[in-house]
Amino acid sequence: MMPGNESKVTVACVQMCPEVGAKARNVAHSIELIKQAYARGANLIVLPELCNSGYVFESREEAFALSEALVDGETIGQWSALAARLRVTLVVGYAERNGDALYNSAAVIGPGGVLGGYRKMHLWGDEQLFFEPGNVGMPVFHTPFGRVACAICYDIWFPEVFRMAAARGADILCVPTNWVPMPAQPAELPAMANLLAMGGAHSNGLFVAAADRVGVERNQPFLGRSLIVDSQGWPVAGPASATDEEILLATVNLTDARRHRQLNAFNHVLRDRRPDMY
Repeated sequence: MMPGNESKVTVACVQMCPEVGAKARNVAHSIELIKQAYARGANLIVLPELCNSGYVFESREEAFALSEALVDGETIGQWSALAARLRVTLVVGYAERNGDALYNSAAVIGPGGVLGGYRKMHLWGDEQLFFEPGNVGMPVFHTPFGRVACAICYDIWFPEVFRMAAARGADILCVPTNWVPMPAQPAELPAMANLLAMGGAHSNGLFVAAADRVGVERNQPFLGRSLIVDSQGWPVAGPASATDEEILLATVNLTDARRHRQLNAFNHVLRDRRPDMY
């Protein structure tokens, strides 16, 4: 924490366009974009879901070939070396191999190495053909600037995810994601994913940093519109483009996550819960 119980950090969401199977190229591109975010002042940098492998796998064998372990994965090693050199914290999506099991995961990497990982709990569509549901719950990672939790993409469709993160003391929920268009989305309204991020942030007094991808992969279009939301639920950066790569940045005070759960003299978004009635 900074003096005076303040904890400011510059958050970046890197919106990029990976290509399925092109792992070396994707990793090299992610490293270049991380360097660009760092050059613009970022301390905490979030990248999309499965950003080193691509998303639309044709088979479990393809997914397995593109996966790696958290402890000694080649991509994890490259990201770790970069985080150490730049003195930044990364939240990055990748396909995690653990024995014969595969998980859609996020690695949290600080200047001192890997802090840990999160495994996506709610699998979307064909992901259920390749991945196991997450089994590590909602870990909270302690950093010099505050407490970080993760969710991945479809996880934020579940209010319990935001609530678990806030109840366990997280200040910011980092969301690597590969959002796809929702059926019947009115063109004149914000994307449903953006509304869910804003609502979850507001209802729990939690910053949210969601880094999406763009492009079309094996006929699947992606949504873009990455965004950073403050602890009162309002966007402070983004939504980003629906089609282009982009780096969003916002300097936020993570201490506000704890302050703004107190809405007024009487109401607090966590203390006012009525679990005795639910």
